[in-house]
Amino acid sequence: MKVTALSLLALVAGASAFAPSSNVNTRVASLRMSEVAAVEEAAPAAVEEAAPAAPVAAVKQKVPLIGEAPYLGGKSFFLGRTEWDNLTYNWGSAETGKFIRAAELKHGRSAMLATVGYAFHKIGWTFNNISPHSYLSITKDIKFADLAAMNPVDAMKSLPAESWGQMFAAIALVEIYELTHTDGKVAFDETVAPGLQPGGLTGDLGWNPLKIKIDDRRRTVELQNGRAAMFAITAWIAAETIPGSMPLLLPWK
Repeated sequence: MKVTALSLLALVAGASAFAPSSNVNTRVASLRMSEVAAVEEAAPAAVEEAAPAAPVAAVKQKVPLIGEAPYLGGKSFFLGRTEWDNLTYNWGSAETGKFIRAAELKHGRSAMLATVGYAFHKIGWTFNNISPHSYLSITKDIKFADLAAMNPVDAMKSLPAESWGQMFAAIALVEIYELTHTDGKVAFDETVAPGLQPGGLTGDLGWNPLKIKIDDRRRTVELQNGRAAMFAITAWIAAETIPGSMPLLLPWK
């Protein structure tokens, strides 16, 4: 009987000894599971915060045309509109449009000077009539009167190499000025010349000694006059060098 009682007490003591250990393990397991769950919940938030914002794509805008001609029904017409949109929008950008516009302005200004000089030669306003000097070059034996007797194209061909060098130097100075200056000042702080940067060439040299107010109307007038001068000088030179080329023969004649 005593042995039986001692056996029962031993069993109860053994069970009570193991019970706290089970509770501790359960608590540790539950704590570990809660920590893992918290980490899993925080991981997507951290990924979302670290993800960079998507860049906003720049919206391209068409470069407006200058000098569109009015057409029937209130619409405007411009020969070459498709090519202009391709060069400045589909294939290029606004900077491409600025470069093309600057090139057109330069060619137009050169053509306007050429038409004035050509017209002066034709009407007799040459240096042999307005200059006290008779010779363009004494060493080359070239007289102003001899040049005036030729047509403008042949007169240009008769100029000595020094004359061509002077014209080239004058044009180069203007080009270098535009490449290196911004708002009338040399851009010393630029590593790349302003004229070589995108959109750097605009055709505006900043030289306005008469302080003429420059607005959109004056820009349009200059551009349109330049276009007309390019057509004029091309036609005059063609008429002078290719007999029968000007005026153009109409297809029905």
